[in-house]
Amino acid sequence: MKKYDVYGIGNALVDVEIEVSEQFLSDNKVEKGLMTLVEESRQQELLAAVNGISHSRSCGGSAANTLIAVSHLGGKGYYSCKVSSDESGEFYFQDLLSSGLSTNLNSERESGKTGHCMVFITPDADRTMNTFLGITATFSDSEISFEELEESQWLYIEGYLVTGPNSKAAAIKAREFAKSKGVKTSITLSDPGIVGFFKDGFKDMIGDGVDLLFCNEAEALEYTDKSTIADASVELKKIAKSFAITLGPKGAYLFDGENEFNISTNKVEAVDTNGAGDLFAGTFLFAINNGLDYQEAGEMACAASSTLVTQFGSRLKKEQLLKLKQLN
Repeated sequence: MKKYDVYGIGNALVDVEIEVSEQFLSDNKVEKGLMTLVEESRQQELLAAVNGISHSRSCGGSAANTLIAVSHLGGKGYYSCKVSSDESGEFYFQDLLSSGLSTNLNSERESGKTGHCMVFITPDADRTMNTFLGITATFSDSEISFEELEESQWLYIEGYLVTGPNSKAAAIKAREFAKSKGVKTSITLSDPGIVGFFKDGFKDMIGDGVDLLFCNEAEALEYTDKSTIADASVELKKIAKSFAITLGPKGAYLFDGENEFNISTNKVEAVDTNGAGDLFAGTFLFAINNGLDYQEAGEMACAASSTLVTQFGSRLKKEQLLKLKQLN
């Protein structure tokens, strides 16, 4: 029996979530609905602009949110990432440990700046991210614990790693190693803007294919250059043995390698969609790794995500996830 359910790799970022108006985004020339990489000086400029607006912070980055969901549901997760020895890095390290995850991080870390992601939430519940990668921009295969990866059921690759040559190379090496050791592979496309700009990089990371691909509707269409999910799914079947496409309030479209499923979701009043895809992936991976089929896993993942978007923040509390687990 393997030691871990899921081994994840991704950019370690302290998430700072702030409620703003669409006018704020326009006034400060922030492109709505996308993740934009920025310099630290730009983040400081934006922080000054939101002075006085309440905000919260948590250890984040897409893969971290996914792995924390696995852990809170009762699974075992390992997260490889990179933070520095600054206060933000210590905050991140301690938050990972308190979430029940194993990690390559320890008390001895390099000096530098830990990455931050400013997450702007507008009244329509959309999330817009401006990210300063900091030291995670130097993430490489040195941060990967291959011995622990071999002891995992699944490898989960965060698509944002495509933005750096060293992190992309590390993702490719991890996928190839996992495949050679019989560890199932999964990847998330992460963001439609990133997909559009780094499409060739994604093709390199996916290589000869993965066992499971996660994406949302916009990412699926962008990656495949198609205009419908039906057409996009034909292309995705060429690179993934199975996939899960989230469709926002319409639920999800799944393919388990043989059958396709349309999963509906509860109708809710969304206030914050940040982290919904990450939570979907974590819940889904936990579910299929613990005996549920794709339809059951999709229903459980949609229930979790539809609950998350009704509140602020990129995670559900552990007790909320355990309650959903009991209901499914």
